[in-house]
Amino acid sequence: MITEGGHVGKVGRTGSWEPDTCGLTCDDIENGFPDNVRTSSGDALRPLLIVEAANPEWTSVPLVGWNLARSIMARTNGLIVTQIRNREAFLRAGLVQDRDFVTIDNERVAHLLHRLSKYLRGGENKGWTVVTALSSFSYYSFEREVWRLLGDRLRAGEFDLVHRITPLSPTSQSSIATRLRKHKIPFVLGPLNGGLPWPKGFSGVRSREREWLSLFRKLYRLMPSYRATRVQAAALIAGSRHTLSELPESCVKRAFLIPENAVDPERFPFRLRELSGNRLAVAFVGRLVPYKGADILIEAVAAYRGRLDIDVLIIGDGPQRSELEDAVRRKGLGDKVRFAGWVDQKDLAATLSGCHVLALPSVREFGGGVVLEAMSMGLVPIVANYGGPPELLDEQSGISVDFNDRKTLTAGFLAAFEKLDASPDLVAFLSNGAAMRVRQRYTWDVKADEMLQIYKWVVARSPKPIF
Repeated sequence: MITEGGHVGKVGRTGSWEPDTCGLTCDDIENGFPDNVRTSSGDALRPLLIVEAANPEWTSVPLVGWNLARSIMARTNGLIVTQIRNREAFLRAGLVQDRDFVTIDNERVAHLLHRLSKYLRGGENKGWTVVTALSSFSYYSFEREVWRLLGDRLRAGEFDLVHRITPLSPTSQSSIATRLRKHKIPFVLGPLNGGLPWPKGFSGVRSREREWLSLFRKLYRLMPSYRATRVQAAALIAGSRHTLSELPESCVKRAFLIPENAVDPERFPFRLRELSGNRLAVAFVGRLVPYKGADILIEAVAAYRGRLDIDVLIIGDGPQRSELEDAVRRKGLGDKVRFAGWVDQKDLAATLSGCHVLALPSVREFGGGVVLEAMSMGLVPIVANYGGPPELLDEQSGISVDFNDRKTLTAGFLAAFEKLDASPDLVAFLSNGAAMRVRQRYTWDVKADEMLQIYKWVVARSPKPIF
């Protein structure tokens, strides 16, 4: 395997690449891959990284795009192409335009569709499926401008491959996939993630979130370039098991499962969490909206009758905040539950430093970046067993709560607190396991090295990597 932090170059693009072949099978791999792969001329690999959403000053998808692209750039001679709204943040971060990145201005189309989504979504922080759907249509204009700006350089062989990192949504199709195939340029797609069905028993929450369009989500398969995006891709990366299961059968041999989120351990340093007394400090991080489940956490704490003194810090804001504050008052938890409001990403580690546990009762979470950040610090994650977060854990690094409705999810979080009450040493055990798991699997360095192994596979026809 390529070692963490190792530098990887290229072997060079071959003219015989075919999108439906995958080199050797996984069973052929015995000794891993050599690092420091170079071209015959000695040049480092040069990928074109399409990262429409990438911003070091934002959160969620833009932060994923930024971190993954920058980690890949540190190991290659790549070029980032991003949307013009990210330009100033890139410059403030020290990148040089036209050397490190170029920008695409499709703001006229993107702004128009964004305004339309605000009208259709049914309220602020609601109807995110509508927002994703309309942004997927604006992405066609983005890639059209990518080809107009960089098509000549691609045809001239300046780039060894093209990797579309963001958008993460499978509903955003890549119209340039066919053009790249025509010119024998490998196209890597992903990580893709999204489209997780609403769990049974939470139709009321879906209605409150104005997620009516999610009922018709599979219509995205009728979008222009849907089939070509997948057929012409040399490699497809799924960010979750659900997204992997949605890929067509013909993509299986070219598919990888790699969660899109990762963490920088230096920004989220480890400290062993131990229950030295009766106090258990629990953090919740996320938007205060119904599907995130902060109200379920409050109910579980109210129902707890054990010896532990549970304190809850709710980090985040949103339309549900007043409702949650009312619930805290009604249940007499004013001395146990505190609302911190929004906390900047740069201040999150300091805010979490006094906590033992991260509780995330979210019933429809795709990725779970905050789970990895907490694990890196040694916080014990307790998560609803659905979607992306439980896929990041094992029995040595956290607790996944099974559920089938609101009542069982609340009871599951209550049972998790009772489990820590009965076995106080479990906090330290899981704290250490969480931090170790993150550093072994989920740093941006590890993620970038995995991407480079995929690059080597599609560019050089080397054995398919195993992750």
